[in-house]
Amino acid sequence: MLLRDLLASLIALALVSCSAGQAPVQPAEQSPPQDTTPVLVKPNVIKPALPSVTTPQLRAESAVVIDAVTGRILFQKNARTRRAVASTQKLLTALVVSKAGSLNDQVTIQNTDTKVEPSKLYIKAGETYTRRALVKGLLVKSGNDLAKALARDVAGSQAEFAKLMNLTARSLGMNDSHFKNAHGLTEEGQFSTALDIAVLARHVYQNAFFRECMATKEYTWTYPDGRTKQLTNTNKVLTRLPYCTGMKTGTTRASGRCLVSSGVFNGRNVIAVALGSNAAEIWNDSEKMLRWALE
Repeated sequence: MLLRDLLASLIALALVSCSAGQAPVQPAEQSPPQDTTPVLVKPNVIKPALPSVTTPQLRAESAVVIDAVTGRILFQKNARTRRAVASTQKLLTALVVSKAGSLNDQVTIQNTDTKVEPSKLYIKAGETYTRRALVKGLLVKSGNDLAKALARDVAGSQAEFAKLMNLTARSLGMNDSHFKNAHGLTEEGQFSTALDIAVLARHVYQNAFFRECMATKEYTWTYPDGRTKQLTNTNKVLTRLPYCTGMKTGTTRASGRCLVSSGVFNGRNVIAVALGSNAAEIWNDSEKMLRWALE
């Protein structure tokens, strides 16, 4: 009995010693729960820097350059001075026509449409064209007879069309403008500003068909009797700068030489307006502004 008790004690002592030599078992560490809330990263919006501080020296009496996407003014010279703007206001004529219905509508020319000078395509009473064809001729070759035909067709008379022009101008924010005809020939009380024309041009530029017309260097005009006439765009900057995308010329004694021009280069898209220049310098003025803004 004594021997058995002694043996049991020795076995128990051995078991205790063995357990003491082992490291205690620790519960397994659990990873902290992951936060699945999406992280919103604010986009890194970089405001384009202005071009060089040295601004272009112009013959034009009024001028402005704006970013065609944002409307930001990049350069201005007497941009809010009221003055005659000649055929540059045909951009507004085209815009009003586009808002008045389908450009595929047919227009039958009336004799009163042809009574205008000096720039014309010599359309004749009784001929029929689509509004689309007349608008293209208006923007590429600046036909005053086309402007009169479109105005009469849309509004019934030149005076009523002028009312639509002014309503549209106000809706665009052109608050320093007043128009009295669709073609831009001089009339007392008709005026705009370089800045207002730039605002107008920015809206016109958003229309793909207008952009196509204004970028057209030349095309063949077809009369209903089969006669054709080769039309060359009146905007010479189109052939001087490869990144010029068009817009609209204008000239009268009251306005001087005027040009709205646009260009896309180096990731920037701009519109330049020059009013009150002369025949020798209008193209240089516009080219200087586009180069300054884009190059």
